[in-house]
Amino acid sequence: MRLAIASGKGGTGKTLIATSLARLWADQGRAVSYADADADEPNGHLLLNPTITREDRFSVKVPVLKEKKCAGHGKCQDICAFNAILSLKDSVLVFNELCHGCGACLLACPDNALIERDREIGTISQGMADEVKFYGGRLDVGEARVTPLIAGVVDAALDNASDEELIIIDSPPGTSCSTMAAIEQADLLLLVTEPTPFGMHDLKLAIELGRALNKRLAAVINRSDLGDNTTKELLEKESVPLLAEIPFDRAVAESYAASRLPVSTCADFRERLMLLSEELDIITRGASK
Repeated sequence: MRLAIASGKGGTGKTLIATSLARLWADQGRAVSYADADADEPNGHLLLNPTITREDRFSVKVPVLKEKKCAGHGKCQDICAFNAILSLKDSVLVFNELCHGCGACLLACPDNALIERDREIGTISQGMADEVKFYGGRLDVGEARVTPLIAGVVDAALDNASDEELIIIDSPPGTSCSTMAAIEQADLLLLVTEPTPFGMHDLKLAIELGRALNKRLAAVINRSDLGDNTTKELLEKESVPLLAEIPFDRAVAESYAASRLPVSTCADFRERLMLLSEELDIITRGASK
């Protein structure tokens, strides 16, 4: 199962649920990988405390001239949808931070004067957190586009996984391109929300995103006792199954703040995560029939 855990907004407990499920499944003897796809602000490592065994620089493709001069047709500039290339009299100027690496400029050049080269933008790390395989990414300071790095982290986890392995993708908050890159290859999208006006607003956006990408959806309401029933009513209206309600627990907050996984320290929280795990297994078995 490829499980992406996402939220319309930050602070809902997405990483708490993702890391806790990884630890719970590993404790049950199941093969599990955790991919921290929030490469802008990764924090899964603070809870899982992995031992990093490998780090690889990650690159994207950007265009450069084969020769020092070009004929100045301007076709590369005209076709670029991101204003990342400027055609000058006898050269081209590439704005690497804007380039999406689509390769359209290479195809448009009538003289075949452009080639692609690798440009490093970040690092992908791999390691182990006890029995949990850990994958993470960190974007270099000053880089503007995190989406390719996120896709690289997810690909690394998928490429090294066995057929029966459970893969948890901890997505970035929000519903932007970075989130889309994280959840693109998921079998199931688990939305973690909270019963607040902001939570409701962003949950609607997250549901729309999941539907646009044809993802199976399910939801968890965190801090469920701090609001009213409007979140549950929205999920029912949208036919999104609610798999778990987790009330606020000071002990969970204290454990999380101290970089300790509450699934290992708080009995009630662990019981609720076990029930959530069972519900996820039921959905997975139903999808495979």
